[in-house]
Parts: sequence; C-alpha cells; structure tokens
Amino acid sequence: MGKIFYLIGPSASGKDRLLGELKTRFPQLRTIVMYTTRPIRSGEVPDVAYHFITAEEFQAEKAAGRVIESRTYQTVHGPWTYATLDDGAIDLEEHSYLMAGTLESYGQTLKYYGADRVVPLYVEVEPGLRLFRALARERSQAEPKYAEMCRRFLADEEDFSPEKQAAFHFPRKYMNDDFDTCLGELADTIEKELQ
Repeated sequence: MGKIFYLIGPSASGKDRLLGELKTRFPQLRTIVMYTTRPIRSGEVPDVAYHFITAEEFQAEKAAGRVIESRTYQTVHGPWTYATLDDGAIDLEEHSYLMAGTLESYGQTLKYYGADRVVPLYVEVEPGLRLFRALARERSQAEPKYAEMCRRFLADEEDFSPEKQAAFHFPRKYMNDDFDTCLGELADTIEKELQ
C-alpha cells in the first residue's frame, strides 16, 4: 500500500527546497504536481512547479468532480486558486508520493485518502526568518510583488495558527532553522514509514 508523504508549512518555510532534496534521496517516491490559476513566476517550469490553468479550466475540473483539494486566495492581483486534481497521476496501490502544501490542503487530502495513507511532515520556521526568506525570494523576481508577499505572510500567520495546527494532532514537527538537520530528520521519518 502506497502513502503520501505530505510536507506542510507556511510560505518560505523551505518546503520546495526540502521536497527537491527528498526527491533525490528517495527516487522511488513520485511527486504530485498541483494546479494553480496564479501567474507563472520567473524560473518556474510549467508542469514541473505547477500545472498552470485558467480559472475557467479549474471550474470545469470542479464541475467534473476531479478536485481532491483546493483553496483560493484573494490576492492583491485578484483570486488565485491552488488545487490537487484526481487526474489519474496518483495510484496509491502501486506507488508512494511526496507532496507539499498548506494545513488546509493537507486536511482535505487527509479526508480524501484517509490517515492510513497520508503521513504529515510539518515544517516550522521562526516567523522573522520566514519573512527574511520570503523577501529574498521576491527580490529575485523580474517583477517583485511585495504587496502580495506581505499579504501572504500575514495570511499564513492566521492560516497556520497554533489553534489550527492543534486540530490535526501532528505526531511531530520539524524545525527548519538548519536545512541539513531538518532534511535528515524528515528523511529518517520517511525511511521508517517505508519499511
């Protein structure tokens, strides 16, 4: 029976970098590429970072009943939706997967597949360090969107509040103030779950 190893954490907590390193350490794990209606960022590769779709295409998927989880953010640039679709790419009878997302997306995925199939890997970062990382990332963009970065940071403070985290009873959290240590601890957990 396959499992989904689900990296959870707010923006700029290092999920994407951790996901990349874990893919290298565990090549047998497949990744799940999410869908989004937000504009592509410089350096992102379509169908690798995300499947980029229009709002109309997302609504068609929703109407067809293929949405596993989704959330829409009211950004300073308009609504952006992120979603995981049941597009045939996930086969838990044959494979295990790596995935990254938010508390909300994790909760919906957990509900869709069940606790025996979804392993939470909650990544924490001190808020000041997270804000520093978010600013550095945004400054590297061809057209930085600082207002959106600030909106997202403040929204994450609410979306990842201790009260909302407590609803899931995470067996463990992984502090990402030292990347190599965090990566090693996550790899140890995945290794044990795969045995």
